[in-house]
Amino acid sequence: MIKQPGKENKIIQYKYILIGLIILLGLIIFRYTRPYMSGFLGAATLYVIVNGQQKFLTQKLNLKKSLSALLIVLEVLFFILIPLTGLAFLVIDTFSGITIDPEAILAKVNDFVDSLEERLGFNIFTPENLAAIPRAGTNILQALGSSVYSFAINVIVILFVLYYMLFSNDEFEKSIREILPFKEENKQIVAEETRLIIQANAIGIPLMAIIQGVFAYMGYLLFGVESALLYAILTAFSTILPLVGTTIVWTPIGIGLLLSGDYVNGIGLLLYGFFIIGGVDNVARFLLQKKLADIHPLITVFGVLIGIPMFGFWGVIFGPLLLSLFILFFNMYRHEYVRGSKAQPRVTTRYKTRKVKIPGYDPAQLKTKIKNETDASEKE
Repeated sequence: MIKQPGKENKIIQYKYILIGLIILLGLIIFRYTRPYMSGFLGAATLYVIVNGQQKFLTQKLNLKKSLSALLIVLEVLFFILIPLTGLAFLVIDTFSGITIDPEAILAKVNDFVDSLEERLGFNIFTPENLAAIPRAGTNILQALGSSVYSFAINVIVILFVLYYMLFSNDEFEKSIREILPFKEENKQIVAEETRLIIQANAIGIPLMAIIQGVFAYMGYLLFGVESALLYAILTAFSTILPLVGTTIVWTPIGIGLLLSGDYVNGIGLLLYGFFIIGGVDNVARFLLQKKLADIHPLITVFGVLIGIPMFGFWGVIFGPLLLSLFILFFNMYRHEYVRGSKAQPRVTTRYKTRKVKIPGYDPAQLKTKIKNETDASEKE
């Protein structure tokens, strides 16, 4: 058979033109759907969590896809989205009525610092340094408020997109697998790692929030903090903040008790927050990561730092996922193309020692097929 170089070149040109058009249109669509990106990411997160229910309802109970998808969307709405949005609006509504008076705060702080400096005999803080505290608090509340209202708007997008993802789950997963530029084993690894990372964050973060909120609530009641339930909810929400975490809530409350002259409860709450709330955070986070997916803490911390500015509320899930996929692809490259490399194509460690089983995929048959094709090409 005579090859036609000109025809092959045209096919290659058409291929790259098509790829260029896809990228161009994708960038345009991304630019104008950016405000709703949290909705798409939220739908993808929830899809990973509830897709097993969709398969059970359609394959085991023989329900229609439309009915099962509708039931699951209603479940997500009433048991996840409405409670989460309600708690967020409760916090914002409560704090929207609070006015921050920098002069009053500085006056109390100065009185406390003056009395402390008199006893110690040297200067600790200056009013200029402490002036940034009220501004920081105001900026944090404003950022929190804008994120929560944006989340509420994207709830509708989440429900709409999630329904159609569940309704077309088989076609959706098949199309994703088709466009991944990997061999079948690596496609399976990417799918598994992505599912583990999303589940670890989507399940682990709410559990961490509940655990720390409960322990914080007991501490606030014990040390006489007013509106203990509200501050416990705030503490639960603050678990998503990298590095500072819950300290951004219980530390100002403890300092406020000290400024009001309640030294026993103030010092007690600060110690309770450091040892109990902080200790629970470390222990619970370690146990949850071992149970769900053993992701390196640095991936989680820097992933959240990357994800929140990019994706808002859902950045706590997709930031670590983005960083994990980067490391995963890097490990895959080392595993496949660097001679002598001991890197494994994994990020999480829970399944590193397990052999990947892929339906319809037999490594022995694949090797035989490759050998036969090689022999045939050599004969030609």
